[in-house]
Amino acid sequence: MILYGRVAITMLLLLGALTSAARVVVNWDVGYVQVNRDGSGSRRAIGVNGALPIPPVFAAKGDTLMLNVHNSLDVSTSIHAHGIFQNGTNYMDGPAMVTQCGIPPGHNFTYEYVTDHAGTFWLHGHDHSQNSDGLRTPLVVHDSKKPYHYDNDYLLSLEDWFQFEIADRLKNSLDPTQTFPPPPNYPYSLLNGYPTAPSFQFKPGRTYRIRVINMSTTEWFQFNLPGHQMHVIEADGEYSQPSAVDGLDLSPGQRYSVLVTAHPTDSHNYHYNATQYAIFDPKLEGRNPRYYQGLIEYRKGAPIMSTAEPQNFKWVNDIELCALSGNSPLPVDRKIELSLGLYQFTTGQTFNTINNITYAPPKVPSLYSTLSLDAPLYTNEAVYGLQTHAIVLKHLEHIELVIKNPSALLHPMHLHGHAFQIIEYGSIVNQSEPVLRYSAKCNAPMQRDTFVVPVNHYVKLRFRADNPGVWLLHCHMDVHFGMGMALTFIEAPDLLHQRLKVPDSMLELCRAQGIRTEGNGAGNAGFNLTGLPAPPTIKP
Repeated sequence: MILYGRVAITMLLLLGALTSAARVVVNWDVGYVQVNRDGSGSRRAIGVNGALPIPPVFAAKGDTLMLNVHNSLDVSTSIHAHGIFQNGTNYMDGPAMVTQCGIPPGHNFTYEYVTDHAGTFWLHGHDHSQNSDGLRTPLVVHDSKKPYHYDNDYLLSLEDWFQFEIADRLKNSLDPTQTFPPPPNYPYSLLNGYPTAPSFQFKPGRTYRIRVINMSTTEWFQFNLPGHQMHVIEADGEYSQPSAVDGLDLSPGQRYSVLVTAHPTDSHNYHYNATQYAIFDPKLEGRNPRYYQGLIEYRKGAPIMSTAEPQNFKWVNDIELCALSGNSPLPVDRKIELSLGLYQFTTGQTFNTINNITYAPPKVPSLYSTLSLDAPLYTNEAVYGLQTHAIVLKHLEHIELVIKNPSALLHPMHLHGHAFQIIEYGSIVNQSEPVLRYSAKCNAPMQRDTFVVPVNHYVKLRFRADNPGVWLLHCHMDVHFGMGMALTFIEAPDLLHQRLKVPDSMLELCRAQGIRTEGNGAGNAGFNLTGLPAPPTIKP
């Protein structure tokens, strides 16, 4: 049983799936709904089967998830399983014009893939930034051979909720006649899909796993349970050695699991805290930060225990976590340096960049370009289009990414298809500031798929190119992604040619919209990129 929303969900299908692989079938009719989710007024949003919030999806490791999607919107849509590696099913990854064409209005499509990785994930729209308008829900993949004992499993999803649709917010950010940055919007918060915090029931002496997911568009969340000790055991679908912390701090896209052991008696109830905040917006009482309290209920009607925070309050820090796998730091075959930026361009617009390139989607999904071009053309980064910002990786290369952030905003970056080892954080402006490296005591750097690059700092990460495919690296603040903070890794294109065949049902999604499925990034032969817009130029 797992608690989500205001009800306990008994997973009958899941219980059978824990002993043998099952087919988990989920039917989604994606369409517009009018909702007042936060009490501030009704707005148009995107829901499933006529409702929000969208029920979470549960599976077990080794199951096959079949997500049947009908698109009742008036624009295309697509669904990404955030944190699922899609090894061998790259075409099911979801980002529109990267691994597929979006599902056209009125059309159906079935995502089908094996949930071969246990952990805490989420499903969200990856076309037209529809995640921001409500198209998002948790995906929990249970492990029949769980490495830690616990008696019950709780799920807490955290969301920001804006009064305006993402299209309007992005338009304001890109409008050269408007002041940049636009005034802050100060979104509301949703906890398990609602504006009030759910309760968790504890029984004395039992141990609980609490999965916390930040599904926000922009905002960070903090989470803590005063009077209880939390032990982190998972970050972004990767198990860690237990690490005692007092609080979690989550950027958009990040997830943690913690173990909490209940007190030996039920003499008192307790509160837990969830705080939404944005350090890049001015503080405003009642709006930034926003504070929420939920009940840890040992016994109905028991008095609330008032607890003070520890003197040396310890927030989770992923560089201090140790991977349960025990894998030592990867060697380095190739080093790639990236710099995150925000610039005004000669068009008068302001765009986000990586290495001074602002991402724009190609005319042909990049995966389809890779598969339709001949060798050695598919290894030439130029054929994918300058603004696709393609970087070709060789199979089984050990990659070290050094990502610098000289901009004035911190960025949560997410890589599709992989998890990184977190190797090092350091300052790029203050040489006297200590460098934070992975823990030498375990020599097993923590892995995760979404990490934060602080302002005026760098992050050093490593991963092995062992998953042939076309994978996005992008900022998970949706407006920043929409403003161009993304690039595309073309991983092992030679093996993709040998191993991957895109189902015809996926190609039909493109044909229905007049989108080509062959050729370079412009849909042409060779290096002829006629048809792609000229890349904008940074203003001197």
